[in-house]
Amino acid sequence: MPVTQKATPGPSCTMTNASEMLVNAIVGYENRSVFNPYRDICCEHDVKNAPDIRTSNLKRILSAAQDGCDALWVGRDLGHRGGRRTGLALTDDAHYHRHLGRWGLSAEPPTTDFGTSEVTASVIWGELSRIDARIFLWNVFPFHPHLPENELSNRPHTRSERAVGLQILKALLSELRPAHLVGIGNDAVSALMSLDSDAPVHQLRHPSYGGANIFRAQVRELYGLTNLDEQLNLL
Repeated sequence: MPVTQKATPGPSCTMTNASEMLVNAIVGYENRSVFNPYRDICCEHDVKNAPDIRTSNLKRILSAAQDGCDALWVGRDLGHRGGRRTGLALTDDAHYHRHLGRWGLSAEPPTTDFGTSEVTASVIWGELSRIDARIFLWNVFPFHPHLPENELSNRPHTRSERAVGLQILKALLSELRPAHLVGIGNDAVSALMSLDSDAPVHQLRHPSYGGANIFRAQVRELYGLTNLDEQLNLL
């Protein structure tokens, strides 16, 4: 079973005071049953400076998104095969470089056994690859909640953890001011609806538990995409 260590935060980049405070709050979060990828090191999978890599990526993407954010896509929390490793919401190793590339960025992987894939991330990125828009990915609870006896497990965040996540999400909305909010799953939609935002909230079925095809159809309807296979069948 992996053992989590604490890392000393690396040097900060130039950011607005509000953004710096937001990132500091994220990096500083501690919970015995939660892995914070911007602070903690997984001794089984991480390189020694993994938290620094993930924090640097977060800062740079946040900075890039402040130049314009078309939409904020929000899931529930990080999974052990995805965001726990990459530090990027709704993103596994297989889509790590693609996520950074959408913002004109690149970075070394934060894991030693880079290459793990996650079904949910694969479905989501299958649709993101069809969309030419500045979409910032996040989670209601932007950390990895796990069972106390198994760090490489997933569990829903608790009510108190949700309160922390909502505070962070509210600050993120204030910084990015996205034109649209997209909730992936009921938990995310409920969280977005509870916030005081002028941006419209759109609901998508979560891809897990048989929801992948519904998710794909809803994304394509929301973004006005046409399935190329359907076009070809009409020829």
